[in-house]
Amino acid sequence: MERFVKVAGAAAPFPAANVDTDVIMPKAFLKGIDRSGLARGLFHDLRFDADGQERPDFILNRAAMRSARFLLTGPNFGCGSSREHAVWGMQQFGIRGLIGTTFAGIFSDNAANNGLLLVSLPEEDLERLFSAVGPDGAEIDVDLEKLKIRTADLSLPFTIEETRRRALMEGLDRIGTTLEKSREIRAFEATYFAETPWLDRGRAA
Repeated sequence: MERFVKVAGAAAPFPAANVDTDVIMPKAFLKGIDRSGLARGLFHDLRFDADGQERPDFILNRAAMRSARFLLTGPNFGCGSSREHAVWGMQQFGIRGLIGTTFAGIFSDNAANNGLLLVSLPEEDLERLFSAVGPDGAEIDVDLEKLKIRTADLSLPFTIEETRRRALMEGLDRIGTTLEKSREIRAFEATYFAETPWLDRGRAA
């Protein structure tokens, strides 16, 4: 996974509450045999009209937000079905992190497994951040090492579970995190099979 230590970029305000994964990634984009094309699927029915033309009023279609790196979200973002494509589509679009108050549980796990940063702020801090970026969005800086979100005139602290923070900073997925313990795993196996050699016969074969 791509490491996340300190990332600066445009933050797009999207304050709607209870945005579900069918809105984030409509089911029409779940039919492929690989992950290609999911950037276009992201918020497809909000970004495009029935004729496939862009809706100019949608925040991610505005010129300054086409390369947004962050999304400021409303509460309970990512509710609904468990589709991992919602996270993949955001990453293909270029979004590195979401900042809100609350996120749906399965969506949060999918984000953690794929290296998408989720930051949960107290409601009053999120309101200050929304005010700072304004309705058209603005540049922000997210520092995972110092646990700070900065705008031109605002600095906000945030917290994140340490295991997720470390995995993001080192670019480790669940497999990579497990492989860090490979020496201890091999040592355990050696001791375990030495004590129960009858279990080792099939493995050795």
